[in-house]
Amino acid sequence: MRPFNATDHLLMARALRLAERAAWTTRPNPMVGCVIAHGDEVVGEGWHQRAGGPHAEVFALRQAGERARGATAYVTLEPCAHYGRTPPCALALIEAGVTRVVAAMGDPFPDVDGGGFALLRQAGIEVAVGLMGDKARELNRGFLSRIERGRPFVRIKLAGSLDGRTAMANGQSKWITGEAARADVQQWRARAGAILTGAATVLADDPLLTARPASGEFLPPLRVVLDAQLRTLQCARVREGGATTLYLHDPALTAPVLERAEFAASPLLADGRFDLQAVMALLGERGINEVHVEAGPTLCGALLKAGLADEMLLYVAPLLMGDSAKPLLAGLGIETMAQAVRLEVIDARMLGKDLRLRFRPE
Repeated sequence: MRPFNATDHLLMARALRLAERAAWTTRPNPMVGCVIAHGDEVVGEGWHQRAGGPHAEVFALRQAGERARGATAYVTLEPCAHYGRTPPCALALIEAGVTRVVAAMGDPFPDVDGGGFALLRQAGIEVAVGLMGDKARELNRGFLSRIERGRPFVRIKLAGSLDGRTAMANGQSKWITGEAARADVQQWRARAGAILTGAATVLADDPLLTARPASGEFLPPLRVVLDAQLRTLQCARVREGGATTLYLHDPALTAPVLERAEFAASPLLADGRFDLQAVMALLGERGINEVHVEAGPTLCGALLKAGLADEMLLYVAPLLMGDSAKPLLAGLGIETMAQAVRLEVIDARMLGKDLRLRFRPE
């Protein structure tokens, strides 16, 4: 296999940028971009825009037309090899006459998983895999989590003061952060497959829990309420708007019929709390790639303690709320420095007067 050159890197980076355009619209499918070129001359490009629609390779081949013959195709994910809602992209590339395919990574989805590369190689097409693979994995971290681990990628959103408090003792919390930070949260909500909260938050705040980005097309995320005893059904704001609301409850209960609501039984532990591993497995089975959590300190702490917090999004406001206010996280049971949870900061930026930090467990 020939080594990757500067043009290969440049065009794969272009394909990754194309793929990211579908962050709000393609779920539960992965984000995929494709660039077709002769040397550094781009003759076609495209991205997978939504599930059930044409894949990235199809858009790029349509644009390239006859110029695809003898070209190199740069794709951020292995071309599919199976008939689903669309024909196999590997066959489309073969029929178009491309002579080389450079892929950032393979596709672990069982119906693909090497099959696309095998078809291409059998047709005599040179296949090179692994260029900018880390960036491709990061782009599709939710899809890969669901396919490889059987559960979504879980992001916990927190907003707090400099002294690590999220609400006053009486529950008052509007508004800790400024408008820029709150607008940023809407962007993260819009890219998630589900927004999850607990019954305590619904009872205290009666939230809408919808995504309201400033602009751009997006698929409304599923709203998920963990409510073992279905105590929150009178809080109707969480069922307003176009998004569906899923209530997870004790299997011993019989769920009612409510407009814009779905119900699913989810197992409880001996202490009456939800088995959070089972909750995430259930959401994975529903095709949820990313879960955005906006909940109180108890549920957020439980997710972190259970090893289910893949990322934490913390907005820090320049204010102090005092030691009687509610903490960011509760129930971690940390008593010694050896038990401290070590986090890696992967991004830090100012949003107005507030600081946004993205952490991942080390």
